[in-house]
Amino acid sequence: MSPSTSEIESIQPVSRLPLDGKTVVLGVTGSIAAYKAADLASKLVQAGASVDVIMTTAATEFVGVSTFEALTHRPVTTGLWQAHTELSIDHVALALRADCVLIAPATANTVAKLALGIADDPLTATVLATGAPVIVAPAMDADMFASAATQRNIEVLTGDGVLVAGPVSGRLASGLIGKGRLVDNEVLVGLVRQAVGRHGDYEGRRVIVSAGGTRQPIDPIRFISNRSTGKMGYAIAEAARDRGADVLLVTAAGLSDPAGIEVVKASTVDEMRDAIVPSSSDADLLVMAAAISDFTPARVSDQKIKKQDSKKMSLELTRVEDFMPLAHGRRLVKVAFAAETSNVEANARAKVAPKGAAFVVANDVSEPGSGFGTDTNRVTFVDADGGAEVLPLMGKLDVGHAILDRALPLLAER
Repeated sequence: MSPSTSEIESIQPVSRLPLDGKTVVLGVTGSIAAYKAADLASKLVQAGASVDVIMTTAATEFVGVSTFEALTHRPVTTGLWQAHTELSIDHVALALRADCVLIAPATANTVAKLALGIADDPLTATVLATGAPVIVAPAMDADMFASAATQRNIEVLTGDGVLVAGPVSGRLASGLIGKGRLVDNEVLVGLVRQAVGRHGDYEGRRVIVSAGGTRQPIDPIRFISNRSTGKMGYAIAEAARDRGADVLLVTAAGLSDPAGIEVVKASTVDEMRDAIVPSSSDADLLVMAAAISDFTPARVSDQKIKKQDSKKMSLELTRVEDFMPLAHGRRLVKVAFAAETSNVEANARAKVAPKGAAFVVANDVSEPGSGFGTDTNRVTFVDADGGAEVLPLMGKLDVGHAILDRALPLLAER
């Protein structure tokens, strides 16, 4: 029996933060984009990270130290001779404690010093001393970034294993348009999540996730679709990335591309099939979270269908072939989804064998907190043996991790 609306609203969803227990050293250098680092620090903290900020002297001319101390609740390092830590040498202590070092924004000057191995400030010294992954996000005038010297330095850093993120094109502080803007903070947080999870339990695994609701055209303007937003599929893809997987996200949704994930846009069933089926041959896990259209217009007009004098219009639909059974791979484990409004377990159980799924993730989309567009979900795992495991209301990222947890031992058997 499904819980009532009042019961759902009284339940606090299970939730774990993606960077919980991780330490991120955030380096801030003297770019006008330094103000964006304050929001970045806040987003990292909200993701669960312990954030230690190192500011260059030039950075303090743009943003005050107290701003970062208020956001992170931790002291900020600005000089080589500060003694905030129990080791009394901040750059060494931070280098050892860091799970990831992120420099955002990184000026041309800092990029040059890092490439040459210069360690004359706490930030560059920390990078030299750490064994953690390092991400550098440049932000500077477009001509400075395009210069031969900066490009040479970027190449050196990349060769040394540093991940260089951006910059992107847009309007710069000078008023000019060009490639020099700091990449979005959401992207940087995603890259940090990928970096700290690179050796997770899905390291070396290839995971394919579908997301969103497909759109079947009626004419060049109209289509039939469903209410899926793609949030669940994106959460699964991000969870897999965070655990070290190589992820392909095939999506019909209009959400922003998640960082560190290969994204293929596929609006129709045919486009999704053509992207997923061939890719499955060398994949480990396929999670079909997309809401695939069951029916499609029998005829598609190549011109806009005009209103007629009649007040009625008939649309003939034909059934769409389920392509999930066509996905095969020597080691492939398949997970299906069942969005239902009644008889959830029974309907999900009927899908396991025809789809060749190891288990089906079923949910009642009419239930509060579990429908399309929500940030939470309440699912039931129905497996090939007929067993059912009912999970509590959870954040969608946590549902993604639960799916990966259940699939992991099945992968080990392949």
